[in-house]
Amino acid sequence: MSRSQVEGVKVDVSVILGRANKPVRDFLRMGRGAEIPLDARDKDEVWILAAGHPIARGEIQIDGERVTVVVTGPADVSKFHAAASV
Repeated sequence: MSRSQVEGVKVDVSVILGRANKPVRDFLRMGRGAEIPLDARDKDEVWILAAGHPIARGEIQIDGERVTVVVTGPADVSKFHAAASV
């Protein structure tokens, strides 16, 4: 596969702000406006995933109505999986 072919490949990117561990019954009872507390604080780095795999860490920046993620470094896959098992 040539470089130009690889550069044209699209990958789904997602950002994990935090996690919550709750019984399904709690989610079933939630209505509009319900809040789900996450295990993250306002200055915590977020996980950046490509095709579901952690590739980087980042920080959320809000400028008016625009939300962006600034990449701060590579992801440590073992820390990602350790955080998911807590």
